[in-house]
Amino acid sequence: MSKIFIIGLPRTGTTSISVALLDMGLLVAHTAFTKKAFEVADAVSDAPCFSDFKQLDLLFPHSKFIYLNRELSACLPSITMLLEKMAPHLCLKTGHFNPVLKRSFQQTFPNIHPLNERELAACYTQHQQAVLEYFKDRDDFLSLDVSVQGSLLKLKQFLGMPTDGDTDFAKLNVGRNVANWREYKHPNKVNANLAGLEHRKFFDYG
Repeated sequence: MSKIFIIGLPRTGTTSISVALLDMGLLVAHTAFTKKAFEVADAVSDAPCFSDFKQLDLLFPHSKFIYLNRELSACLPSITMLLEKMAPHLCLKTGHFNPVLKRSFQQTFPNIHPLNERELAACYTQHQQAVLEYFKDRDDFLSLDVSVQGSLLKLKQFLGMPTDGDTDFAKLNVGRNVANWREYKHPNKVNANLAGLEHRKFFDYG
């Protein structure tokens, strides 16, 4: 079962691309924490895709992977702001966030207590290098900067979608706003905690 996975880090345009995919008629989960959510969605973005791309590549053969590339100087303050808000809830023992979300962030940003921009920059660069090395020379992979003119057109071409309409992404989740996805109403949104026959079980990667 092929899928579309958005494996860019938070604050690189995951909401903008998720909304664009919804408008293309796809079922989209912005974060997914159950097997059922992954099975139902056509496209999944954000956690845990950015940390689990290798496992998802094996679980869902012939899928497409999109890495969101953004200038580090532009996204680092935004990532710092996000992690400052999330940090108290990401603790593996006491944090109240979903365990899959906590694991995904802890794997990608292992040294966020206290927050340090130099270490966050290293985490960003390490993740980027791991993605580019893993998908090197593959035609099912796209690196995209959603702020660049014509980037939405490039996405449509990569996915084999009709190229009429807008060619640029809408600017969402700007500044300190981190709730745009929850506020965006669309019938194709997939609940991150969607329950199935196995209730809310996640994948056992083995």
